[in-house]
Amino acid sequence: MTHRIRMLIAAFVLSISTILVPTTLAAPVAESERIPVDLRRATLVVRDMDKSLPLYRDALGMKVIYDQVIGGVTRLVLLRANDDFVGVLGLMQRLNTTEPVPPPEYRKARAGEFILVFNVQDLDVRWEKIRSAANVVVAEPPRRIDYPGANGSSIPVMFSAVWDADGNFIELNRLMGAPAGASR
Repeated sequence: MTHRIRMLIAAFVLSISTILVPTTLAAPVAESERIPVDLRRATLVVRDMDKSLPLYRDALGMKVIYDQVIGGVTRLVLLRANDDFVGVLGLMQRLNTTEPVPPPEYRKARAGEFILVFNVQDLDVRWEKIRSAANVVVAEPPRRIDYPGANGSSIPVMFSAVWDADGNFIELNRLMGAPAGASR
């Protein structure tokens, strides 16, 4: 097969794949704006891995890319959405703990705490699976919020929120317009 034919086949496959693969709103910033830092992952310390995984793996569909017991005392599970390098979520369970673990609190995050925010493009379809996942507590079902944008514009978002098995506040949103800071 000649080089030209191989290139034509490759171009055809690439053009078809861009039609079949849903587009994402995420994109790297321009090279001129890049800094030498990437946020690789956030890791949540969980009480019970088997109670934590139903939301992230089963309901959200994140893929387990690492699941190991480290040194016999810690289990670490890494999950990815669309990128193996940035935006990975870690779940870490300390095994063999001797101190009692307090029960989770289901309340809005306060100073010193965090909120995980997921963009869920198929929130309208996936919400039932999220809502009914084991050990998930619904904070707010999906509703539209218009956040203020630049120059008097608005950023429409379908907003929802849950608490996971450990009481972490999780926003599950679907952007309905251009995200903040987007020039597209």
